[in-house]
Amino acid sequence: MQAARKASVRFRERSELLDFLLEVSSATTATLDLDQLLANVAEIIQKVLPYDLFAILLYSDKRHDLRIRYGVGHRDEVVRNVCIPLGEGITGTAAARGEPLLVGDVRNDPRYLNTVDATRTEMAVPMAARGKLVGVIDLQSARVNAYTEYDRSLLRLIGARVAIAIDNARLYRRVDRQNRTLKTLANISREFSSILDLNELLGKIASTMRELISYDAFSILLVDEGAKALRHRFSMRYDERVDIDNVPLGKGLTGAAAESREIVRVHDTAKDPRYIASHPDVRSEVAVPLLVRDRVMGIMDLESDRVGHFTEDHARTLALLAPQIASSVENARLYEEIATRERRMEEDLRAARELQRVLLPDATPDIEGLEAAVRLRPAREISGDIYEIYVHHDGQTVVAFGDVSGKGAAAALYGGLVSGLLRTLAPRRRRPAELLKALNEALVERKVEARYVTLFVMLWDAAAHRMIMANAGAVPPMICRGGDILNIRVEGVPLGLLDAREYEETVLQAQPGDVVVLYSDGITDHLSTAGVEFGRGRLAQLVRNHCAGAPMDLICGVFRELDRFNTVAFDDQTVFVMKVK
Repeated sequence: MQAARKASVRFRERSELLDFLLEVSSATTATLDLDQLLANVAEIIQKVLPYDLFAILLYSDKRHDLRIRYGVGHRDEVVRNVCIPLGEGITGTAAARGEPLLVGDVRNDPRYLNTVDATRTEMAVPMAARGKLVGVIDLQSARVNAYTEYDRSLLRLIGARVAIAIDNARLYRRVDRQNRTLKTLANISREFSSILDLNELLGKIASTMRELISYDAFSILLVDEGAKALRHRFSMRYDERVDIDNVPLGKGLTGAAAESREIVRVHDTAKDPRYIASHPDVRSEVAVPLLVRDRVMGIMDLESDRVGHFTEDHARTLALLAPQIASSVENARLYEEIATRERRMEEDLRAARELQRVLLPDATPDIEGLEAAVRLRPAREISGDIYEIYVHHDGQTVVAFGDVSGKGAAAALYGGLVSGLLRTLAPRRRRPAELLKALNEALVERKVEARYVTLFVMLWDAAAHRMIMANAGAVPPMICRGGDILNIRVEGVPLGLLDAREYEETVLQAQPGDVVVLYSDGITDHLSTAGVEFGRGRLAQLVRNHCAGAPMDLICGVFRELDRFNTVAFDDQTVFVMKVK
């Protein structure tokens, strides 16, 4: 009572009270740190209203209860564990009524919740800001009637100013926590999106989750639509990888999360009939659906050996992370599928290349009256360049050399079709023009969108030393005689584009030493690193320089120069050289 009288005397003048309230405002607005703010409040109240026990209890809208956020004199277990619903105890009653409550002797008040036997007087003042309950300031004294109605009014004035400061500090803390969470999420998102190996990504997700939310077991299950099940793609228990059975869609907590497309959080799995026992120690679980383009592609599941381990804050954090995890897992899974397909495709292409090598004529084909050599270098695994040799019974030989539009497997398959037709039609159509016409008709009947072939056909008569040539859009042959390049005009429309095409023939009487060079446009179109074409002029000079040598020497010389020009080939490159004996 003596301390209370001193307080009332101190504020006998209105100006003194105003000065004190300004001091309260200054102390409460000096910081946005909630812990420091509450300590400042406790200290400033102690100056005017001495207490034996002091507490500031904050109200939770979600739990609808009061919990001690800052205490002086209370035992640690009381501060940690006391939870007061609205309407219970002196503090709960004050909070529910929105009015200060002063009890001169708590022994005579059944509402008193005994925490210290020596307490006699308790005064509780609710704090409200922006029309909402913030909490309660609670003072307790070991003396009976330690506080007066004046003290209650004074504490009410203090509480009104403290409430706004506490509300601002909590808002700041919430915003600061959200900003830090968003920054963490941004860093996590960048890290996750940079990992394309699915196993590495899932391991990283598991370790990151452990840093944010402690757990005893972690799993990621992916939806298998065909099997109507959730397949465990990654599972850990106590930091060790484990194998767990798959879960049918709609079964268990993970199935429920997939079906509802919402987070399923269970405080005690023993009391939830949906729980599928995977381990006897699991007591709480949270299952988070992973959605990509409004489709559930999987579930992230966390388990704990403690009841009620996963909180609403945990669920909110997982909800924020789930979209990025889903996107990263989906990208990594698609990358894994693509990588698997590419490996299979590479295996198929290697097999196709080997088959193509077997089907094409030898590098040094045996042609009567000619010394011949050929080399093919595909831009990819297999080539769209084709060449065929067919020998008639009377010693005449048909040589076909061409290039299918495009590159890669599609071009090679079309080339295989052309080669098959050539071998079928060549025995019955000896003249090159007739053979090209028949080939064109066959390809038009089997028309493939955006596919055609340019083809040069030559009938070599070894006995007469004569070459009969016809061309369907292919690069004209380069013929070298005595160091000079002959100007031979052989033209025509590519095969497979237009029907009812006729082709002209050109006859050349060959001489010993003549060199015929057939080449694909990948030779002359070959670009240097500066973007300059290799060109027909450079090729002609090489042919003149090697005209007197063996065909294979000429071919090797051409490819050496191509590699000096640029080692990267953008198109199939084929050279076929025939020298008249």
